Amino acid sequence: MAEGRFDNPIVAALAGVGDFFRKQELSNRLNDTDRIDGKTCLVTGANSGLGFALAVDLARRGGRVIMACRRQIPEAGEKAMKLSGSKNIEMRYLDLSRIDVIHSFCDELKKDNIQLDIAILNAGVALPKSRKTESGMEELFMVNYLSNVILTTRLLQDGTIPNNRISNNRKNDPARIIFISSDSHQGSSLVDYEEFGRYIEYGVSKGMEYYSYYKLVANTYFTELSGRLNKDKIDVAVNVICPGPVNTNIVKEAPWFLRNMLKGIFYIIFKSPEKAAKAVIYMAVSDDYKGKTNEYLHMFNKKEMDPKVYIPEEGSKLWDKTYNLLNSIDTKTVPLNI
Repeated sequence: MAEGRFDNPIVAALAGVGDFFRKQELSNRLNDTDRIDGKTCLVTGANSGLGFALAVDLARRGGRVIMACRRQIPEAGEKAMKLSGSKNIEMRYLDLSRIDVIHSFCDELKKDNIQLDIAILNAGVALPKSRKTESGMEELFMVNYLSNVILTTRLLQDGTIPNNRISNNRKNDPARIIFISSDSHQGSSLVDYEEFGRYIEYGVSKGMEYYSYYKLVANTYFTELSGRLNKDKIDVAVNVICPGPVNTNIVKEAPWFLRNMLKGIFYIIFKSPEKAAKAVIYMAVSDDYKGKTNEYLHMFNKKEMDPKVYIPEEGSKLWDKTYNLLNSIDTKTVPLNI
């Protein structure tokens, strides 16, 4: 059975206390002079919290920002323009719980000849109980893992993320894919393929475990993707970051008492989205990460992911199992031939 690091949301939240006070070794490496003028950025889950803060900061630095989300269109975009002082922001509808919407989103980007320099995969959910999507997949598994595979596969195949391994259309510096993870993935179990993709009923405790477990699954996939894309030289940089404990609304669907308790902890000891976004911005725009791939940051500190993420056999097996699963529920996603 798949197991995550935490089965108690209060314990998980309090585990972030140490992170709040930990020295941030690379924090002085991000400067206001780090600009991305003329570059196009995608941020998923950008209507609130960390994603919104990322969109505002990227726009302030001169980027053309595509805010991809399923709520607050166009209100969040208008607010982001006001806060950033930039009009170079647009919102596009993206619901990662629906496969057809993901493909429609990618179709529109391709039709509009958009090419991304930076893609930040930020969207995620934390659920108090299991919920089935239209595809039959459980939503936590779908949104936090499988949809990111569909999205990156399409973006790479379409050349929306320019590359030479698949679409043969890269002309400039390697684009950057950044997956927003959580250090709570540390200590989660190896991927359980007996239950992989199966709809399983769960409650709050197991939902907390699955959240960290699916972060390990996703980290394993993006490690494998990085290796396959960049065998001989860096074609597309694929990196992972944990922004640390962030005061967001991710627990909005928790039971009332638990939700309010967690909100109190978040407010007192967690970072604001604006502060937490800085480490992600650093990985996205700094020359320090130009041409670097398969790196992991825990806030502003270099770190290794859980050792299980780096096992070659696990990455290869996850790759095959994931695309086999997609083949059974999604006729439009063609496995990356790399």
